[in-house]
Amino acid sequence: MERIVNLHIERLPEGVYLATSDNIQGLIAQGRTIAETIEIAKDVAKKLIEAQEGLILNLKSINDHFDYPLVIGV
Repeated sequence: MERIVNLHIERLPEGVYLATSDNIQGLIAQGRTIAETIEIAKDVAKKLIEAQEGLILNLKSINDHFDYPLVIGV
């Protein structure tokens, strides 16, 4: 079953990106690009969900429709 996890991504002064989440305690991922950071965050989230089975709250199921923030640099 797929779940939605909201990520907060920020660019650090060192030039790397950091992802955290209010949905999954302990989720921290860092990468050189936004795409790399999101991929690392996916792996970390999967492992944390498996380890904390039943303790993670507020994860919505993906239904037939959902909102997705599309970020476009112009």
